[in-house]
This record gives sequence, C-alpha cells and structure tokens, in this order.
Amino acid sequence: MDGASVAERSLLTLQQLEHLILVLHRRGYEVIGPLVRDGAIVYDVVDRLSDLPAGWTDEQEAGRYRLQRRNDGALFGYVVGPQSWKKYLHPGEVRLLAAERHGQTLRILNNETTPPRRAFLGVRACELAAIAVQDRVLLGDRYRDSVYASRREGIFIVAVNCTQAAPTCFCTSMGTGPRVRSGYDLALTELVGPDKHEFVVEAGSEAGAEVSRELARATAAEDVCQQADAAVERAASQIKRRMDTTNIRELLYSNFDHPRWDNVAQRCLTCANCTMVCPTCFCTTVEDVSDITGTHAQRWRKWDSCFTQNFSYIHGGSVRSSGKSRYRQWMTHKLASWIDQFGSSGCVGCGRCISWCPVGIDITEEVRAIRESTTSSKESGHGNS
Repeated sequence: MDGASVAERSLLTLQQLEHLILVLHRRGYEVIGPLVRDGAIVYDVVDRLSDLPAGWTDEQEAGRYRLQRRNDGALFGYVVGPQSWKKYLHPGEVRLLAAERHGQTLRILNNETTPPRRAFLGVRACELAAIAVQDRVLLGDRYRDSVYASRREGIFIVAVNCTQAAPTCFCTSMGTGPRVRSGYDLALTELVGPDKHEFVVEAGSEAGAEVSRELARATAAEDVCQQADAAVERAASQIKRRMDTTNIRELLYSNFDHPRWDNVAQRCLTCANCTMVCPTCFCTTVEDVSDITGTHAQRWRKWDSCFTQNFSYIHGGSVRSSGKSRYRQWMTHKLASWIDQFGSSGCVGCGRCISWCPVGIDITEEVRAIRESTTSSKESGHGNS
C-alpha cells in the first residue's frame, strides 16, 4: 500500500484518540471535526471525543440526505455531509477592506487578522483530493490568494479512511478514494466490533510522527492491519456509481449543442446548491456596503456561483441568461475546461452535488447520457446529436 508500511502502523484506543485531541490542543491547534447539528453532520470546533457523531450514519441518494442511528458506536461511520473543509480554507464571507470617514478625512482600517492554527479531524480521501485541487487553483496559479494562503498554512490533517460508502459516492471513478494516499499528517482507519473499538493509525509527515509519539500507542499486529485494509476495500466494493472519464474533455467540448442540455435545463432550478456544497468550486463576488450615516464602508468577498444570472453579467447583460447555458457551463468547466486551466479534473467524486440537488440531478448520469447517445450516433453513422 502507499504511505507507511504495515510495520509502521500503530493502534489507538478510544482513550488514546481522546488524548490525540488533547495533544493537538496543547500544541496550539483549534481542532475542527465532525459533529451533529440541525439534522446533518457538519464541521465545527471539537473540544473532546464526546463531540464526535458517535453512532450516527447518513443515508444519501439523489436529492436525499438523512441521518440515521447505527447499531454501534462508530465515530466516523458516516460519509460526507453538506459542508467541506472549504468552509475554513476558502470561507463564504471574508472582509477585504474597511474604511471610516471623519469629516473630510478617509481612514483605511487595519484589516489584518491572523486565522487560528487549526487541525482538521476526520478528513476523507475525496476531501484531501479537493484540498489539493484548491491548493492548485488558489496557491499554484499565476495569482496567489492571500486569504487562502494564510488559512492553509500550518494546517494539521488527521485523515480517516472510509470503511463504508454512500450510494452517491463515485470517488473510485475519479481516483480519489476511498483510501487516503497523501496530503495528511495522520490517517486513521476505524475498526468497530462487539468487543472492540480501535483505530489503526499511520503517519504521513514528520509532524504527524511527532504527534503520534505522544500517544503511547502500540504497534498494530499484522492481522489488525489486514482487517483495516479489508474494511477500506469493502467500502470500495460498495461504490456502484460510475463516471467514465475516458476522453471526457473532448466528449463535452464536442457536444456543446447536445439535446441533453435542454433535458437537464427542464429540471435544474439554478439554485446553486451544487456549487455551494462542492469542495472545489471557488467562484466569488465582491460587494461594497456602507452604513446609513455614510461614515463607514466595507468591502466583502462572498461565495458566488455560475448558476446565478448576475455571475456572467457584463455591460449590456448576462452572457449566460438561460438555465441550460449555466448548467452546461458548470459541468463543462468542472469536467473539461478545468483540465485546460489547472491540469486536472475539478471533480473528486464526493457525490455532494447529487445528494444536495433538490431535484436529484446526477452529474454521473448526465455524462453517461451524453456519452451513450454520442456513441450510438457514431455507430449508426449519423455523427454527434
């Protein structure tokens, strides 16, 4: 397997996992992890082990997300919720500028804030891939995003290998999971049974190894490591959704006028849910606001979406005025032109856009429909639809 060898893997008990949270606090990290709130698993501050969603799982399908009780006390027995780590690295609202007017004098206020040093607990493989995608877009492109850079620096990542999958997952098609491969400091695999609850842990960085040494952990026996590997393999075997990515860039570029875009436009509400829950979408807008006295002004950067009509507005009107053009823009950018811009797909197969679409539009089904009709047209000698 990639990363640490079996001999390097250790075993943590529940008490030692609690100690891990305390060690991270002691090292100055604000620990962010999963907890149950408002009928969903979200990411927020974790102070102790009891904050984690013990005994909860999620039921997901196209247009459906529900929490259910498990028959055990698994802490990471869910898949992914509506939030991603983008919430903390590329937040929905950021104040860029503040100013005050005193008489004829305009004073620019100090807007520099230092984000807390954070540790992310419970990062899935697809989410690690999404963070890597945003790193490429916001740090590795021509213009670095200083807000993202300040929040990304020094993040300690405790990843979790998936031991179950949701019907909406398709990470195996995108090569992003369910096993974590890189980009983490520590990686956990949770093993739960009638008489045990333990975690196989491996270090992926020197910082992770340092923290691991503080946990008084035992070396994981070979049979336990095999159980952990088998649990991850079972999760992979549960994934039934597929997206054929063969020449997908060319497929979408050559089907700009495919009738499937009209079909999806009849269903799409252009609500932007898919872009809000997506862990890689990065589009923003800038708004200037002032108070009623006219003496205070602020400039804010906020998440925006290619599904809003104003997003493509230029002098004279919106470039993409129809729902059809906006959905086509989103999917073609995510799966095709993203490759031209950044060298990889913008999709990591987490399935959030499927679960949180109110009408259950499935990106894998849209790709399949275009591919199958295009293939059948070529076979019949009629060219593209």
